[in-house]
Amino acid sequence: MEFIPVDLDTWARKEHFEHYFHQVPCTYSMTTKLDITPLIEAKERLYPAMLYRIAKAVNQYQEFRMDLGPDGTLGFYTEMHPCYTIFHQDSETFSNLWTEYTDDYEAFCRAYQQDLEQFGSCKDMMAKPDVPVNTFPVSMVPWESFEGFNLNLQNGYRYLPPIFTMGKYQRDERGVWLPLSIQVNHAVCDGFHVCRFIAALREMI
Repeated sequence: MEFIPVDLDTWARKEHFEHYFHQVPCTYSMTTKLDITPLIEAKERLYPAMLYRIAKAVNQYQEFRMDLGPDGTLGFYTEMHPCYTIFHQDSETFSNLWTEYTDDYEAFCRAYQQDLEQFGSCKDMMAKPDVPVNTFPVSMVPWESFEGFNLNLQNGYRYLPPIFTMGKYQRDERGVWLPLSIQVNHAVCDGFHVCRFIAALREMI
């Protein structure tokens, strides 16, 4: 993994970044419904199947790998890994795990299962230690579907990585639909980029 600084003087988004990061700090979320019928019909395990595809799309587009370096420098990671929540039924709490992304789907699913078996019973909020800086958060609310979802972060205007939240899927005569909310920072990611991301994710599914 490498963190590559952005040269603001030559970056096409310099004005947009300055406007939405300094002058009018702005984050936003977009919720969509994904047709996951192919995943259900193939009997794939939904959570790792979606984690892989979201991570693959994240790693496809620089806008979703942006962050601030330790010294506040704007840049992007060459690779990002999903950091995701798991639920503990007995305590009604959750923990965070992370799994290293690899483009090999079967290898990713094996790594996910190994992380679940090794750290899944740990009740600490960060169950798997040594979380790398190049992760992005994913969570799932499997008890309810939703039309909209928004996170309110106290320091969100300086938080640049994307945040993904999935809900309970529903069936109708057209297929099986999974709600997905994507929260981004407008300083590095416009509506065009979110829509392009969703289109790529749909194609992967």
